[in-house]
Amino acid sequence: IHTCQGLEVDYIGVIIGDDLIIRNGQVITNPHKRSKNDSSVRGFKKLLVDSPFDGAKTLDLIIKNTYRTLMTRGMKGCYIYCTDQETSKYFVHPLIKV
Repeated sequence: IHTCQGLEVDYIGVIIGDDLIIRNGQVITNPHKRSKNDSSVRGFKKLLVDSPFDGAKTLDLIIKNTYRTLMTRGMKGCYIYCTDQETSKYFVHPLIKV
């Protein structure tokens, strides 16, 4: 995400991992499922201890913003793969109506 500046590619592929899932139409984030190498949520355990409510809210926004940013980088389109089956169905369902 940090090396992609603006609209630089025709198509983008995004893998949505277990850190963002959809249940009953609600987006649920889980920073514990984030890659250990991801520096965007470095120090989140301390943040949750110091300020549980604000920390959880901040982490939720970081995770959602990461995926939103990635999904908007392609000029012509975006391919999405979800590791969670229910989340995958959530993204496919609105597309069937189009």
